[in-house]
This record gives sequence, C-alpha cells and structure tokens, in this order.
Amino acid sequence: MEIPDLVQQELGDEEIRGGVNLGDEDAACFTPTRTLVYRGEGLLSDEKVASYPHDFERLTVSEGRRKTKFSLIYTSEKLELSVPGSRGDAVLERLLEGKLTVSGGIAPDESLAGVFRFSELTLVVTDRQLLKHIGNVTWDADYEAFSFDDVTGLEFEEGSVATAVVLSFNERPERIKAPSEQAPMVRKTLEEALFAYHEVDSLADLNAKVGADPEKNADESGNGLGLESGIDPLVSNDEEGGDGSEAESASAGTQATTAATTEQGTTAEATTDTQSSDVTSVDTDSVEPDTSANPDIAELEAQVAELTAAVEAQNEQLQKQERTIKQLIKELRQGR
Repeated sequence: MEIPDLVQQELGDEEIRGGVNLGDEDAACFTPTRTLVYRGEGLLSDEKVASYPHDFERLTVSEGRRKTKFSLIYTSEKLELSVPGSRGDAVLERLLEGKLTVSGGIAPDESLAGVFRFSELTLVVTDRQLLKHIGNVTWDADYEAFSFDDVTGLEFEEGSVATAVVLSFNERPERIKAPSEQAPMVRKTLEEALFAYHEVDSLADLNAKVGADPEKNADESGNGLGLESGIDPLVSNDEEGGDGSEAESASAGTQATTAATTEQGTTAEATTDTQSSDVTSVDTDSVEPDTSANPDIAELEAQVAELTAAVEAQNEQLQKQERTIKQLIKELRQGR
C-alpha cells in the first residue's frame, strides 16, 4: 500500500508497521503508538489525516450493515473512527495490538495470531499467550492473560450450535464456547500458535508434551474434591446433557438452581451427620466374638452395613452436586 504524502509528514520519527486499505484513497496506517487515518480529497472535502493514540482506556465496537464504528475512550476525551464493515476485523486487530504494546500487555516483538469476538467475550491469540476480556466494552484494563508456558492440555468438544474449547493452564481448564461458524478458525489459530510455540506437529503431540503427570493426577483424585481444594472439575457430558444444551439453559436460572442445589446439599449433609452418629454410637467392645450364636448382634451388624452404604452413596451425591455448583459459578464468571 502506497503511503500518502500527508501521512509521511505526520509520521515524524515513527515508522509504519502495517496498514489497512479503507476503500478509494482512504487508508489506516499503524505505528507503534498511534493509528493515522488518511481521508482522500473528495468533492466537498480536502484530504486530511486524523490521529488516534493507542493509549486509550477503553475500546468499544459497534457493527452496522455497512460500517463498523470504533469508540476510543481516553482520560479526557472520546474519539470515534468509522470504517467499512469488511475492514472492521483487520482494524480491530491492529488497534488491540497497538494498545497491548504501549501498555506492556505484549512484548514489542510479540505478534498477534488472531482476534475473535463472541458477544461480550473478546479473545486475543498471540504467538506466546492467550488474552481474554469479558464485558460490554470490547477492551479495557480488566483482562486475563494465560501464557503458553503454562498450557497443560487442549481439546475441543463439538456441539450443535457451538464448539467448546477447553484449554488447560497449570491443570486448570479455561472453557470457551465459540459459535460453530467461527469455531474452525479459532481452532486453527490456537493450534498453529501452540504447535509453533511448543515445537510439535499435532494435537496429540502437544497434549503428550505438555500433559500433567499421571501419578500426580491419580494422587489428587484420591484425595477427594473439597470446596477449598483448588481443583475446578468440569461437569461430565451426561450432566451437561450430551451437547451442552442443559449447561447453557442453566445459566439463565443459575441463582435458583444454585439455591436448590445448596438446600439439597445441606439436607444430605445433615442426614449424613445423623447416620454417621448412628454408626459411631455402636459399642463394638460389647459385641461377642462369635456373632453367629447371637441373632440380635447379627441384625445390628446388618443395620450398620446398610447405614454405611447409605452414607457412602450420599457422600457421592454431595460430590456430584459440588461439581455442578462449581460449573455454574464458572459459567457465571465467563459472562454466560
């Protein structure tokens, strides 16, 4: 793309790192610190250059049928930029790259592999990390960063309307749902970035290289899943309803579901405590060694066995309810 003379005059000591043709003679030119938008001469206007510094506080995007409008909010002002809808994604990627560079979110030599927007979720994939922002604005300082150094697994769960991307960092899963029409590009971008970073050629090789220690996982699973254990398990496919439709509907009634689950858990816990007291109240010291000759003792032992089985079953149910609560909380945090 040819750089207009008026833009060259505005550059000063800076260099242009990229550009997007906005149609006709218009163009957006990107330096490390700002975006310069050139508007060519028209019937009613002269050529001009507008500058949009990359140190904005917030960025919002509004998409229309033909135009995409960017609102850049600074400490003391708000600037707006409209571009053709077909150029919106390219401009957004460059704006976020500039913002993350000047704010230190990415290194000067770090490159963006892709930017994706799903409703109120924005994902930025670089060659070294995944950045995630949730909110009604497209971007501000409230985002999360996940380094590829900490990746311990990647898998994809395809559903009828969305694909769940399960990317684990330090054995904790980040679950991201991408609409079916965008999921293939999300998968391609993530895989290419991770494969290159970890120097592997396939998803199987990646998981084999970064996967967690099986012995460590076995030890942790044997210790139980307490609410304070720090382990954030996913609900199984059966509990989600096969393709995840039940989990999606759960978000709409999360408060009611959580309250009901908590009440069930409290009732079951109280029952467990009562039954445990019954079990521990048995005075085993008074039991005769030869129980076959005493039918009362044999009947008592049978009752103890039944109580023990009931306690174990209820403990298992409580653990299942706990996993469901954790999943609902996680989906709330992801803005679902």
